Amino acid sequence: MSEPEEELQGEQRDSTKKKKKEKRSGKKKKKQKEKREEEEEEEAQQQVEEDDEEEHSECVVLRGIFKLGKKSHDVLLTRTRLTWTPITPENPTGEACVLQPGVMLLQDVFAVKVKRRRAAGQESGGAVLGVALFCCRRKGRRLEEDTLHLHNASAEHTNTWYNTLKELLTGFSSRPRYLKVFINPSSHKKEAVHIYREHVASLFKMADVRTDITVTERKGHALSVMKECKLDEYDGVVCVGGDGSVAELCHALVLRAQLDADSPEKPVKPVLPLGIIPAGSTDVVSCSVHGVRDPVTAALHIVLGHLQQVDMCSFSSLGQLVCFGFSAMFGFGGRSLARAEKKRWMPSSRRREYALVKTLARLRPEDCQLSFLPTKKSTTNLFERRNQDQDLDQDPDSEGEESWTTNQGLYLSVSIMSIPCLSPHAPRGLAPNTSLANGSAALIAVGNTSRSEFVKHLKRYSSSSGQFSFSFVETHAVSAVRIRPRSVIGLSEEESEEEGDSKTKPIIQSEGAAFPWNIDGELVEIANEVLIRVHPRLITLYGEEVDEAESTISCSCI
Repeated sequence: MSEPEEELQGEQRDSTKKKKKEKRSGKKKKKQKEKREEEEEEEAQQQVEEDDEEEHSECVVLRGIFKLGKKSHDVLLTRTRLTWTPITPENPTGEACVLQPGVMLLQDVFAVKVKRRRAAGQESGGAVLGVALFCCRRKGRRLEEDTLHLHNASAEHTNTWYNTLKELLTGFSSRPRYLKVFINPSSHKKEAVHIYREHVASLFKMADVRTDITVTERKGHALSVMKECKLDEYDGVVCVGGDGSVAELCHALVLRAQLDADSPEKPVKPVLPLGIIPAGSTDVVSCSVHGVRDPVTAALHIVLGHLQQVDMCSFSSLGQLVCFGFSAMFGFGGRSLARAEKKRWMPSSRRREYALVKTLARLRPEDCQLSFLPTKKSTTNLFERRNQDQDLDQDPDSEGEESWTTNQGLYLSVSIMSIPCLSPHAPRGLAPNTSLANGSAALIAVGNTSRSEFVKHLKRYSSSSGQFSFSFVETHAVSAVRIRPRSVIGLSEEESEEEGDSKTKPIIQSEGAAFPWNIDGELVEIANEVLIRVHPRLITLYGEEVDEAESTISCSCI
């Protein structure tokens, strides 16, 4: 074959390949175009459905004339809101008078009743006066009860509006209809029963919420009841008490969920949400989901069905579960609580101040091995670390491929908190760097330092910030923590009473003695190592995420 013929055949082959390539490219572009068109069509269909849903929710269900106060109003009811506009006579000048309508969202309405005129002693019947809507309005972080009165003497008109409103309110599926209520009569100033009767019972009755009440008689009573009762009858559980009562019921709910699911090893999320009516001395958990220590606010969150997912921790020692909870303090927090428990005869505020001052006077660090498992999405340290012996990427017990960080040293205080732990004493929380449902806990380790520096650190909790800016304080976002205390030969009792501002020396601890832990405000004594693991969104509480608690108390002890 001659050279020109070979070149011609080569050009033909190249041309054929090019055509095939263009053909494949054209098919690919066509497929991509068809795919884009399908996606655009789906998006358009979705947008149409959303618009139809919004239009459906905002379409007028009822319209009528009612008196609000002394003026007649044009009232419109949709599936999501109630609006009313004053009816004004036509202006002689012909100028339009624009009036802003009043608006009430149905999600804020928890009850509706027919108003009637009744004589003294008359319990039923009576002339119809109109409809009353019971709702909540926000005042800062508080929720307050409010009422909107719609006056209309027509019984038929009023009943139509009443039935329609009741039907719309029934559509809020998260609102409870039957609650199991536990009241701790020994909580704080023994006011729990009074608080429930005066502030909560009437709101539950008005919202047509039925209750089954148990007044606890001893520690662990609520736990034993929860193990036996038929929970499928209820829509939620309510605790009237302090942090100790809340911790017991949270622990009981998770244990019952494990029992029902036949899962003794792995924590199981409870089906029922827990409502907290604050009746304790600090009410840390209540403040963290309500922002304020107020029984009315807490009750309104419950009847309106405001649900908040919350992380919890499991505390175990030597493979045995101790409890489920939200926070734990080892060192200063545990020892101050142990001292306070010995003075139960004192008023709570005096007992707390006595314990803090006494523990500060005898301030000594704990010698322990601190290991933690950092969360994957965050750095292991938010602030500058102290120079100390540490073994990186070391698993304390070779638990799989988890990468642990281990430090050995002296610590004045170690805190692990899966919630911010807001309170009137610490408005931004003891752990402001964490939140209710971020899947991690805040580990706050305060190293050995002088008493004066430690006091400065404590005092900053009551201010805006700065408690973690000290060089001896480190904080981490963690998913697990292990603390192994070491028994050391310390000082004599006489030497331990000496004052001074130099770095404190290790505390005396005999072999085998139990270390005091503060777990959700309850004193727990544990002699061995403690393993804390975070379980994301393990429990549901009635409430909402808040950034800062209402501060009404200032601690004068320091």
